[in-house]
Amino acid sequence: MAERSVVERDATEREAPEDVSAMTPARARALFRQGLRVPTAGWCAGWTQANIVAVPRDLAYDLLLFAQRNPKACPVLDVTDVGAVSTPLFGGDLRTDLPAYVVYRDGEVVDEVTDVRSVWRPDLVTFLLGCSFTFEDALLTAGVPVRHIELGRNVPMFRTSLDCRPAGALHGPLVVSMRPVPASLVATAVRVTSRYPAVHGAPVHVGDPAAIGIRDLDAPDYGDPVPVEPGEVPVFWACGVTPQAAVRASRPPFAIGHAPGHMAITDARDSTYLVP
Repeated sequence: MAERSVVERDATEREAPEDVSAMTPARARALFRQGLRVPTAGWCAGWTQANIVAVPRDLAYDLLLFAQRNPKACPVLDVTDVGAVSTPLFGGDLRTDLPAYVVYRDGEVVDEVTDVRSVWRPDLVTFLLGCSFTFEDALLTAGVPVRHIELGRNVPMFRTSLDCRPAGALHGPLVVSMRPVPASLVATAVRVTSRYPAVHGAPVHVGDPAAIGIRDLDAPDYGDPVPVEPGEVPVFWACGVTPQAAVRASRPPFAIGHAPGHMAITDARDSTYLVP
């Protein structure tokens, strides 16, 4: 069964009051700080989005090593100083300026909130990791449809049967995001996204989901299902929810992550991460 977050199911979730694609990061963060809870696919076109995971200092080296060993899933864009709540990449407050957060204790989800100030610890180190939402505008520009944006849904994400390379206390499965792509445009999707290696880059798998341990595309582990129409191929990219899957598998005493699909919108431009 899909692990849809409380914030996605909350009947009180509000809609953004304006065109989200044209919004600036500062404006988006202000809305999230005020309590707007919504997946961020399609927001702030041209501005880079990021996954976050915050862990105590004594686990930070293991997480950094885990990211270094699994760069497709965990491309590091920035790391805060101990206890810091902003970075040059993210000028807002990492405790309040995302639309939703997940709080973990001993690997279990204990809360899903829009503000983590009440549980924030001065020994936390926050990692900002590349997000595949960053290359979606480039896919659309190249004529590749992005189904979850078309339908106003969160991207579907799946835990796979592929294990990440462990590091210290951390181990766990690779998580992937899925986008249906017309068969004639798969090569275009691969070409476009391969130019964004800092935000997951090219797909890790194309085609049969069972080959990577996914039983049912209609039952994502995170996010929302989207239809794969006749003539389309499911295409899978490594996903920045992977460190949170490692938290669940490794069961550290405490961690905070973004709610899947509810990202940190940074002050960096997507073009910063485009390679020739």
